[in-house]
Amino acid sequence: MRQLSDFEINNIKILTENAVELCLIEPTETGLNKSIMDATGAVRTYLKGKAVHDYGEQSKGPENKVIIPSFIVSPNEFIPSAASLYRPNTKNGDTRIWFKGLGSYANANDILGIIVFENKLYVLNITQIDIKNLLEDEKINPLQELVNEINKATNSVAEELLAKLREIGAKGFIPSLLQADTSIGRTLEYLLNIPMNSSKTPDYKGIELKSARENKGTRNGLFGKTPNWELSKFKNRTEILDNFGYWEKGVFRLYNTIRATGRNKQGLILRTDYELDYLFENSDKKDIGDFLVWELSTLRDTLAAKHKETFWVKAESKNQDGKEYFWFKSAEHTQNPLVNQFGLLIDIGAITIDYNIKRLANGSDVDKGCNFKLKPTALNLLFPPSKLYSLI
Repeated sequence: MRQLSDFEINNIKILTENAVELCLIEPTETGLNKSIMDATGAVRTYLKGKAVHDYGEQSKGPENKVIIPSFIVSPNEFIPSAASLYRPNTKNGDTRIWFKGLGSYANANDILGIIVFENKLYVLNITQIDIKNLLEDEKINPLQELVNEINKATNSVAEELLAKLREIGAKGFIPSLLQADTSIGRTLEYLLNIPMNSSKTPDYKGIELKSARENKGTRNGLFGKTPNWELSKFKNRTEILDNFGYWEKGVFRLYNTIRATGRNKQGLILRTDYELDYLFENSDKKDIGDFLVWELSTLRDTLAAKHKETFWVKAESKNQDGKEYFWFKSAEHTQNPLVNQFGLLIDIGAITIDYNIKRLANGSDVDKGCNFKLKPTALNLLFPPSKLYSLI
């Protein structure tokens, strides 16, 4: 997808602020002429997440085409349309999508937003329509009505969570539950009555919670994801530790950050391969080379599911009488990550991977996973414009 203009980004920002989830698609000149568009990973993930359509379960051929009621959103009306979702017998059954009447609504390389609401698809030309003016217009229009209905349906949980966070912020400094780097997240979960568990699902009624100390420059944890061991040269974490571990304070360990912009002390680096759609971890040891593989499609899907909606909470930290205290002061609300940016952000070093593995005296390994993290300054590169709230 091409780089978005300030106008387009502002349109997305306004929709996000109104709790409207969407995915983006860019029709090409060839696509408009042939009435065909590629259903990109972002589109596939969005439609699957909304329980509208799963291309992974769709068979090839015109007889398996799926038609979904749709509307094209113009400033003054909803134009009835229909979305055709299919996989042709040719070209490896690549995923396709098309909207009836789109050729007269969009130009080549316009950015279109696809919105799902009540099992229907709405297509909105982000490049041409001034969303701010329409939503602020005193005269009621179709876009206002759509956004208002979506807002009512989706914003109630976020408002409930924000109210609880403000109650916590009003209390000032609160003692930590434990003395550890992870204590801030556990303390916030306790205050919100979220039970401690290892679930990979979002924390609060479908909303993910991420907390960090202010002014520490700590990277934001995105998610943990093991490599695809079947595709990888190494088949388990023991092999990683055996090859790259080191002794520190009497413990054999590997506490490690890996990025794509340069090798670390262990000679490790990340490498994206967009032809294969893989992320590799590579060693400078010639007999090892590429030894771990993640499928980028899996990472994009994980990002979309984990951070469909997230509150990034910041707290002031202080130590007093040997104990840490937190004052939760702000929350940034993001929605709908731009999943196709994931590989790019790895390439520029904004997304990294952390290991945390050590070997106990009894020979067993303690492994805290492969954790993908985002630089705190790169939040706006991965998500549409967010909304920042004060909690005090």
